[in-house]
Amino acid sequence: MIGIWIIFIAFTLLSWLVSSQLKTRFKKYSKIPTANGMTGREVVEQMLRDHGIRGVKIGSVDGQLSDHYNPANKTINLSSDVYHGRNIAAAAVAAHETGHAIQHAEAYMWLEMRSALVPVVSFSSKWVQWVLLAGILMVNTFPELLLAGIVLFAGTTLFSIITLPVEVDASRRALVWLKTSGITSYETQKSAFDALKWAAYTYFVAALSSLATLLYYVMIYMGRRN
Repeated sequence: MIGIWIIFIAFTLLSWLVSSQLKTRFKKYSKIPTANGMTGREVVEQMLRDHGIRGVKIGSVDGQLSDHYNPANKTINLSSDVYHGRNIAAAAVAAHETGHAIQHAEAYMWLEMRSALVPVVSFSSKWVQWVLLAGILMVNTFPELLLAGIVLFAGTTLFSIITLPVEVDASRRALVWLKTSGITSYETQKSAFDALKWAAYTYFVAALSSLATLLYYVMIYMGRRN
């Protein structure tokens, strides 16, 4: 069990560092106004119009950097700072979330795969830790239980890995549109890129953490077999 705690502590610290850097950059780029003074909501509306997408709702949610797109009800949810913000950070985040709406409209393969895994992850998240704990405790008498836990955890790991291309592509779409629409200039485009880059790092850390944890459980199981 010591190994899993080492992994947990290491990736918790790494996640905290990345999150701290993301918040720092968001605060920094929130001081840089957009050239046309558009709010995050207006950025979403314009980007959707430019891509001919209708039927997507835009809402405001509580929290900082709590922005997300919900494909179930086609809703782009922006945090208050992004929804009302007239700055590069707000524009970048708003365009990124709109990128997800465009992916959905175009049936982007990786987004479709991630959406298909949602029920699996929802089920696994409720039981996986208990199954893994019981599996480790009973590894010498009932190793199949640990194997079942590994299979459940593999589903969440796969979800984390598939999330990476989804997020990277959404940022790519956002940056291209921000530049071509004139919302960012040559100088501010770099700021938008940096903000979205650090946002992407959070998903990379989550995927690496999940993969490292999965490999740890696999080694325990393989060690039992040997």
